[in-house]
Amino acid sequence: MDENKELTVVEKVEQEAKNCFKQGLNCSECVMTAMLNNFETGLPAEVITLATGFGGGMGHTKNTCGAITGAVMALSAMVGRKNPMAKETMPERIAELQDIYAVVGKMVNEIKDEYGTLICSELSDPLGDWEGKARKRNCMQMITYCAGLAAKYAEENKR
Repeated sequence: MDENKELTVVEKVEQEAKNCFKQGLNCSECVMTAMLNNFETGLPAEVITLATGFGGGMGHTKNTCGAITGAVMALSAMVGRKNPMAKETMPERIAELQDIYAVVGKMVNEIKDEYGTLICSELSDPLGDWEGKARKRNCMQMITYCAGLAAKYAEENKR
């Protein structure tokens, strides 16, 4: 990459997420941290605690990938409702949710289309070597991809 080239926000988020993983943050924390550091959400830094339990496929159960749940939380911080009761009626609230779900669902489906699954063990540990280097490489790839995709969707859907 050209040293003088200004990085896009997507590239900055990808790079920061990757660096977070190298520093020992879990997959979900990496994506959330990178997004929160590069987008204005009005949320306190302590909100990162919400991401911690999603690492390793939700509490290390190897279920839904933590990078994906981190991307969903991070994108929701950008496009989600700050006050779910702001709309006056229940039908208005439901309609508002449908708009948000459409954006988040599109991102999640793009991840599934790219990788064929959303399951941590299938993405990061297909050979059953949880402690091996291949899993760490696969996790790094998922973290970078999900962080970049969340940034892309956040940029496209700014409120």
